[in-house]
Amino acid sequence: MPTEAELRVDLAAAYRLIHHFGWSELIWTHTTVRVPGPEHHFLINPYGYRFDEVRASNLVKVDLTGRIIGDPAQEINPAGFVIHSAIHLVRPDAGCVMHTHTVAGMAVAALACGLLPISMYALGYDGAVAYHDFEGPSLDPDERARLAANLGRQNILILRNHGLLTCGETVAQAFVRMYRLERACQVQLAAQATGSPLVIPPDPVRRISRERSDVFLQAEGSQGYSRDPNPEFAAMKRLLDQQDPSYRE
Repeated sequence: MPTEAELRVDLAAAYRLIHHFGWSELIWTHTTVRVPGPEHHFLINPYGYRFDEVRASNLVKVDLTGRIIGDPAQEINPAGFVIHSAIHLVRPDAGCVMHTHTVAGMAVAALACGLLPISMYALGYDGAVAYHDFEGPSLDPDERARLAANLGRQNILILRNHGLLTCGETVAQAFVRMYRLERACQVQLAAQATGSPLVIPPDPVRRISRERSDVFLQAEGSQGYSRDPNPEFAAMKRLLDQQDPSYRE
C-alpha cells in the first residue's frame, strides 16, 4: 500500500496534469485521495491555489467532518469537501476521487441524452455511467447521501449541469478514467455538431467494449500487461519531471 508521502506526490501530479491538459477552472474543482489508516482522512488541494501551484507538501489533510488535520492556517473549499467526502464516506474502494468542470464535460452534463455510446472511450463506459441531478452549489451536507446513492458502485458520475467525476483505487486509475471520459465528451460534441446521424454499435460490440474497458487499469500489485500498474500515468509523471518537478516537493 502506498505511503502518505507517495500519495501526496501522485495527487500533486494529478493536479499538475489537470492544469497541463487545460481541465482546470481558476482555483475550482478538486481531486482527493484517501490516506492509509483507520482515521478516514483524505488529502485535498489548498483553497485559493492554482493547480500549477499545488505541491505534495501543501496538500491539506482533512477528516470526514471537514476538520483540517495539521496546520490550522490552511483552508479548503467547503463545496469540494461536500462532494468528495460523500464518496469517501461510503466507498472505501474509491481511494481517489477526481472532479472537473471542463467545457466538454459540462456540455454533455447539460444534455438530456447524457453520454452516448458512439466512441471507443464512451463504449467502454456504456451502462457504467451514473448521474446526479444538479442541486445548486454543493454546500449542503445533506446532499452527500443523495450523491453517494446516485453513484452507487460505479466509478463514473456525470453531475447534471455541473461536470464530471471519476473514482479509482489509485490516483492513476481516477486520472486515466477522467482522461477517457473527457475525450468521450469531446468526441460526442464534435459528432453532434455535424448534424449527421450518429452510429451506435450493436449490443454485442457494446458488451465487449464494456467488459474490456478497464483491462489496462491494473490494481497496484496485480499481474497486468505491464510491470507498471499504470504506464499511462507513469508516462505523464515523467513529462512533469521534465517540465517542472516541483510538484514532488
